[in-house]
Amino acid sequence: MALFITGDTHGDFTRFKKKIFYEQAELTKDDCVIIAGDFGGIWDGSAEERHWLDWLEAKPFTTLFISGNHENFDMLAEFPIEDWHGGRVQCVRPSVIHLMRGQIYDIQGKTFFTMGGASSHDIQDGILEPDDPLFKKKCRELNARGAMFRVNHRSWWKEELPNEEEYQAARANLDRAGWAVDYIISHCCPSSVQDELSNGFYQADALTDFLDEIAQRCRFRYQFFGHYHTNRVIREKYVLLYEQIIRLKL
Repeated sequence: MALFITGDTHGDFTRFKKKIFYEQAELTKDDCVIIAGDFGGIWDGSAEERHWLDWLEAKPFTTLFISGNHENFDMLAEFPIEDWHGGRVQCVRPSVIHLMRGQIYDIQGKTFFTMGGASSHDIQDGILEPDDPLFKKKCRELNARGAMFRVNHRSWWKEELPNEEEYQAARANLDRAGWAVDYIISHCCPSSVQDELSNGFYQADALTDFLDEIAQRCRFRYQFFGHYHTNRVIREKYVLLYEQIIRLKL
């Protein structure tokens, strides 16, 4: 059995084409590829989007993903929750599966703690409300000056960060596991790692601080994360991925 991990896809799954991800020729549905957030395959419900979800389903491997900050959380919430490999999931397709926040899964004999979500870094100029009477005017003005903004429930959701129930579930599951897992999969990284990565450019938030708590309390081999759009290893055990696909040595 094999397990691969990659970073943000943002709805573009071309890296999984046979000529790029050639290892799939020998894979089965028992083998998994994990996307570390910003899956982007649940965004607008269009025919093209459904085509690509069906395309992933037709692949010989199982696609697993955690949430990032660029997901349509309204649409994602419509999928039923079920149990899978010891944790809660949402099956977008039978073998395209959302690994939910604060869960621990037993996959191929290894334990994986998942904590999706992150703060958007492209909202410096605000969040617009679509029902604002001045919405179109504000959009034109912001676009004209190249502003960084998003629209609530269209391109930004407050659910990009975990809620208190998800933090509680995470701590409860880690308590049961004795604060020891093999791997952590997140979208952002601990505050201290983020500071080292960006020289203080990215601001800490409740989630990155929580991941710092995890880093201090939990025993684990590696933490894999996306979000920052590059590939880099920090302090040997924090692995930032973007378009690179790596195979985990089980």
